Amino acid sequence: GRKGQFTLSYDMTFVILLLTSLYEPETAADCRKCMAHPFERHPTRVNQFTRYGADMNLLLTYHKCLDDWEDEHKISRRIFAGSLRKKFKKTEEVYPEKSALFQEKLEQIHQCEQRNSSSPDEVSGYFGEIMGEVFVWRRDEWEQELRRMGFFLGKFIYLMDAYEDVEQDKKTGNYNLFLQDFEQEDFEKRVEALLSMMMAECSRAFERLPIIENTEILRNILYSGVWCRYEQVRRNREKQRETGKQEERESDV
Repeated sequence: GRKGQFTLSYDMTFVILLLTSLYEPETAADCRKCMAHPFERHPTRVNQFTRYGADMNLLLTYHKCLDDWEDEHKISRRIFAGSLRKKFKKTEEVYPEKSALFQEKLEQIHQCEQRNSSSPDEVSGYFGEIMGEVFVWRRDEWEQELRRMGFFLGKFIYLMDAYEDVEQDKKTGNYNLFLQDFEQEDFEKRVEALLSMMMAECSRAFERLPIIENTEILRNILYSGVWCRYEQVRRNREKQRETGKQEERESDV
């Protein structure tokens, strides 16, 4: 539905592509219009995993909206959650265990924020468990590798978000697990090493899956695509620091 399109994320698109490539279901090709392109039809591919991805997105968005409402009292998030409630309830009936786990792990993340936890493993691990559950479509011989892959990708996503937001969170006073380390000289190297470990484990699990279709696309995302955002943030931060140093030198003169 239209409301569901507002929840679209690249993370879930990756999950759909991965599961489609692994399980090779029947896929219907079509051309459709969407909110982003209301006047043009674009090629689409629809199968059981596009539905699954939409369901997972809905569950996660609903729980995250309520979490944001309780944490920061964002009225817009409460309103959006209310607009999704009817579809959420129907989806929750299909995936009650997943919905319960999402809610539990988001609450544990909230508790970490309340304690001002600075442990990367603890707080990112909870989001990793969420993504691990999303990756596991069913309990079969691929469950272990899919869960492991989702777990480490989830940790990477959480840590990357924290890395990108650390300066803004410092100004606003919002929680960020990197606040204590941000001013340290080796901060950039430590974060890069941490993110590299997460993606190494994620990629290792991926390579153990018997995927034939779309392997080059998936590898490109894992080995290159996920780092584009990191490189952009790092370069912008370095540029700002150089600008700041230049301004200090000029003021001294």
